Amino acid sequence: PGFGLKEFRGTIADQPDFDAGSDAEALYNAMKGFGSDKEAILDLITSRSNAQRQKIRAAYKSQYGKDLIDDLKYELTGKFERLIVGLMRTPAYHDAKEIKDAIKGAGTDEKCLIEILASRTNEQIHNLVAAYKDAYGRDLEEDVIGDTSGHFRKMLIVLLQGTREEDDVVSEDLVEQDAQDLYDAGEAQWGTDEAKFIMLLGNRSVTHLQLVFDEYEKIAEKSIEDSIKSELSGDFERLMLAVVQCIRSKPMFFAKCLYKSMKGLGTADNTLIRIMVSRSETDMLDIRECFRLRYEKSLYNMIQDDTSGEYKRTLLKLCGGDDDIAGEFFPEAAQIAYKMWETSSMTKVQLRGTVRPYQNFDPASDAKALRKAMKGFGTDEDTIIDIVTQRSNAQRQEIRRIFKSLLGRDLMADLKSELSKNLERLILGLMMTPAEFDAKMMKKAMEGAGTDEHSLIEILVTRSNQEIQEMCAAYKNAYKKSLEDAIASETSGKFKRILISLAQGAREEGPADMARALEDAQELADACNSESDDMEDKFMSILCTRSFPHLRRVFQEFVRCSNKDIEQIIKKEMSGDFKNAMFAIVRSVKNQPSYFADRLYKAMKGLGTDDRALIRIMVSRSEIDLFNIRKEFKETHEASLHEFIQGDTSGDYRKTLLIICGGED
Repeated sequence: PGFGLKEFRGTIADQPDFDAGSDAEALYNAMKGFGSDKEAILDLITSRSNAQRQKIRAAYKSQYGKDLIDDLKYELTGKFERLIVGLMRTPAYHDAKEIKDAIKGAGTDEKCLIEILASRTNEQIHNLVAAYKDAYGRDLEEDVIGDTSGHFRKMLIVLLQGTREEDDVVSEDLVEQDAQDLYDAGEAQWGTDEAKFIMLLGNRSVTHLQLVFDEYEKIAEKSIEDSIKSELSGDFERLMLAVVQCIRSKPMFFAKCLYKSMKGLGTADNTLIRIMVSRSETDMLDIRECFRLRYEKSLYNMIQDDTSGEYKRTLLKLCGGDDDIAGEFFPEAAQIAYKMWETSSMTKVQLRGTVRPYQNFDPASDAKALRKAMKGFGTDEDTIIDIVTQRSNAQRQEIRRIFKSLLGRDLMADLKSELSKNLERLILGLMMTPAEFDAKMMKKAMEGAGTDEHSLIEILVTRSNQEIQEMCAAYKNAYKKSLEDAIASETSGKFKRILISLAQGAREEGPADMARALEDAQELADACNSESDDMEDKFMSILCTRSFPHLRRVFQEFVRCSNKDIEQIIKKEMSGDFKNAMFAIVRSVKNQPSYFADRLYKAMKGLGTDDRALIRIMVSRSEIDLFNIRKEFKETHEASLHEFIQGDTSGDYRKTLLIICGGED
């Protein structure tokens, strides 16, 4: 779809009635005397363009015989100083300084090298190389060679040449050839031909490569990003991913970098400063749009929550405005949203668990070992953990049966009396069948004072029809009451209707029907303009009944029909549990492992851990897609799931969770 034309997408433009001399004087006065007027400094500098700031610097030098940057450095401190000084340098010198800082000293900051070299245009690269030479009297290429190695180094050197073909260069016949070459160089063979990746991704024009990536998806049935993740590793993998993301959409690439800089453990202020400074006059508006599109939160709010003082005020000025107020798309974002759904509907994800069947499985000796671990004085937790976590669920069920027939005892009852607290809940959860465990989790979510609506939503939205039907049977069996009746007595209104609809386990299955997807999308778009009751009914009738592959196409076409984002609409127009349920369906349809990764993150961040959620997800996904969830977790939160669990739990409970987690990423 052809969306719109290119106009200025920055947040900082030329100040209309600009006078360098009086600005220089204002800055001089703001720094004179005791203590400086930081507000005045930040207000002035953030309301002038970079070109104007250079004129101010020249005027300052001629009026006061001093370098403005030196004076600012002397007066200001910390992150605020870095930010203001960054704004005062020309873009090329700012990049040069960042790269110099990234390579000097003991360790190299590869992230910084990757971010700058993957995202700059040919012209920006040439200016950077010249600025580096001028500022440090050294050859940038030599410094990079001296500081990096392997394929990572080769690709950086290719990017440093700044010889990517210009955008109007697209060779139709080469598109298919290049896509096939990339496929043959990676997915199609043992071992990867990295040189092919370097040559193609380093030299072809952006427009050309965008077409190559579309073609690649048809051949490989997965995105080029997924192939890079499975074929390459380390810094080289990160660099190639960054190059691909910049080719697809620079604003989305920067939105991801910004999110990661503020998410997870502590803020990566250097990254935050570098991006806010370098994109403020280029594409900050598009970055904001992409940010909201991908993270359901505006960049403005994220900066607001994550920083403070004058530093925060300056960043917010560079950011410009708060997008949580908007609902419509800018052209760039509409295109990206459309593409995101398209990619999500074409990708064939290979789901992988972290727990596999044990090879030399002997249920009788496992049963005896477990009995021995629980007999006498004190419990041998290590043995219990070891056996239970290293067997598949089907194998654990056999152990339960044999335990009963060999020893005449109920293994579950024995475990319950020997273990305590979270470890007990975790081990017992692993020992139940998935259906029994889901039934128990539903029961727990509805008993006691308040209902845990999030758990009800998570379970009912993410289970297959078969899993839901088995859970209903297990619920009836365990609690002598139908799950539907329980839901009906614990919830109310539209939320109750959604849950009951999902609890039927009757969602359509199978691929998308394109003609019907267009109709569904149009109906949802029309519903956005009707009364909220009718709107919710229409959303429910489509989101609760269509198959996931079909909904991917519906949401893709919805962007075209309405120029709105389905997630944003749900957030703005709906509220409470109904909204949360709808949101969970959309997130699951888009990328279920990522939805679970987000739930795990929420369970561990903040005050106190939500152990029930943590146990529920780790147990129920361990043989289905926990490996994929780990990958998504790392992708979004910079830290691995392993690190989070490590920092958030303790003792045997932690040990067991880490074994199920299965690796550090």
